[in-house]
Order: sequence, then structure tokens, then C-alpha cells
Amino acid sequence: MDMLDPSAPAPRPARRGTKIVLGLIMGLIVAMWVYAFGFAPRESINRIGDQQWSARAEERCAAAETRRFEMQDLSPMDPDDPEALRRKAGIVERATDDLEAALDEIEADRPTDAKGRAIVPDWIADYRIYIADRRVFVDRLRSLPSRPDFNETDVGGVPVSERINKFARENDMKSCQTPYDLSV
Repeated sequence: MDMLDPSAPAPRPARRGTKIVLGLIMGLIVAMWVYAFGFAPRESINRIGDQQWSARAEERCAAAETRRFEMQDLSPMDPDDPEALRRKAGIVERATDDLEAALDEIEADRPTDAKGRAIVPDWIADYRIYIADRRVFVDRLRSLPSRPDFNETDVGGVPVSERINKFARENDMKSCQTPYDLSV
């Protein structure tokens, strides 16, 4: 085709080949979504096989949660009152001690399935980090002139509580999620 000759026919794109390639791509995308929603396994990466272990852990966490609720003080607190901060530190320390005791019991009761034996120690280790963060918070409550924020450790780029809570949720251990008692 001569670009200067307006009477020359315009080039025809290879429409049929393009349509076939686009049709195949679309078909593969549809097949991928059909597999993802219809046939892909739905098992969580954190779900363990020993559901009796999960139930026992949930019982221990629920008992610890009940004890934490019993000791909480919801009265208004002046964040700049050192005496109020020390009282709060005492409550948080007792709650943390109780949480750690429940975790010790859970750790002593090992799951029977291989996956549980492999990943529960990681969950326990994450919880130990969270407990250490709570202890730092207690020290800061006792030593700073105004209420500090609770800072938790990041593990793998996410807050350690997120890792703990995800495992707990996926194993039907709602009470084993990290407590929200430090926000009050």
C-alpha cells in the first residue's frame, strides 16, 4: 500500500485470529472463576484437624475471658492521673497473668493431628509476644505521667494480634482472640 495513494485499499487487521485469541483468554478466565468458586478446596491454611483440642482451648479462653470481665474497671479514668494509671496497671497485670496461665494450659495440651502439632506452637509463640507487649504496657502505665498507647509487635509485617485472631477464628476459638481490655 502506498501511503500517498488515497485510492489504495486500507490494510485489514487479522480479525479472525484476534477474536480466537481473545475468546480463548476469556474462556480461561471464566474457567478459573468457575474452579475458584465451585471446585477449589475451602480449607483454611490455619485450620487444624483436632477439633477436640480447639474446643478445649476455647473453654480455657472463655474462662479466662470471664475472669477478665470480672476484674475490669469501667469507671471514668483521668489519663493524666498517676494513681489512676497505677490502678489500671494493676488490673492489666492481673488480667495478663490470667491470660498467660490459660495459654500455659493450652500449650500443655497438644493437638493430636500433624498439622496442629506443626502450627499451634507458632500461634503460642505469637501469643507470648502479645503477652510481652502487654507487660511493657503495664510498665509504661506505671512509669509515664499520662496514659500511653498500647503498642504491639509486628510479625511478618502485620500486628501480632491479627495473626493470633485469624488462627483463633479459623479454629472456632472466638474467646482465644486477643482481648480488647486495653482500650478502656
